[in-house]
Amino acid sequence: MRDLVAGMRYLGKGQRWVARHGRWWGFGLIPALIALVLYAGVLVALAIWSGDIAAWATPFADGWGSPWQGLLRGVFVALLFAGGLTLAVLTFTAATLLIGDPFYESLSEKVEESEGNCPPSPDRPVWQEIWIALRDSVHVLLRAAGFGILLFFLGFVPFIGQTVVPAIGFCVSGFFLAVELTSVAMQRRDIPVRERLRMLRGRKGLAVGFGTPIVLLFLIPFVAVVLMPGAVAGATLLVRDLVPGPEEPLAPGAEAAGQHAAAPYGQPGAPGGFGPVPAPFPPNQGPPQAPPYPHQQSGPGSSAARPPAGW
Repeated sequence: MRDLVAGMRYLGKGQRWVARHGRWWGFGLIPALIALVLYAGVLVALAIWSGDIAAWATPFADGWGSPWQGLLRGVFVALLFAGGLTLAVLTFTAATLLIGDPFYESLSEKVEESEGNCPPSPDRPVWQEIWIALRDSVHVLLRAAGFGILLFFLGFVPFIGQTVVPAIGFCVSGFFLAVELTSVAMQRRDIPVRERLRMLRGRKGLAVGFGTPIVLLFLIPFVAVVLMPGAVAGATLLVRDLVPGPEEPLAPGAEAAGQHAAAPYGQPGAPGGFGPVPAPFPPNQGPPQAPPYPHQQSGPGSSAARPPAGW
């Protein structure tokens, strides 16, 4: 439950960040507007042709009498449009990130710079970054499609299909949406897509708490466009806490001891590569020095400077 609430907070943090940086919010709207126009056209076409698709997909019901034929095809149309809408929510983010890869890369980098310790981007050309983003999005969408097909057929189960299955569907969509949104910051850290999935599976509550509210809000027309820049900013902040960076502060006293003080056996930090590292000298002190011999003194000096009697 704590992770679930933390995920919701990251969405709020991202929206607050873009509210404080209005220029970057406007900058992040451009690819979302382009994707919105494309998806609106596809959904309108699906709504117009859904009846014909239902008739084509259920030829066995042509001879059924009323009301069974209308009921079956009505359920089919409803599930078809719900599935198309869910797929649109999932792929909208992927398509928007693909269209706006340079936009959101700049936005995410600005978020990290404002927070400090921004990791450097991999030295790759833009076309290669877009290809990697496309390949990773296809990998994620294929996994999401497998769950979508299963939930589609479970939707025909009486009662469960109308209550439990939609709730599970929103949570699954939220998880994969979180994977897509975090891909910008994860790609900057050169983390492969399978590792991203593994990391977020280990924190399912965090991913679902972040992604599911976005899925629900994206169902409202035009809200996806308005929230997209803040969603990218929130995902960047989430990744900063999920993935420890090389700039993590050292524990007290570690500055003097050095990073190698904690090197395990057989690691390069240990002397010769074996055994623990010897304890370092205290800060600002060198190795202990032997007291001076009498012949090192130029004169008798004080009694405090001489070695003890019987030396």
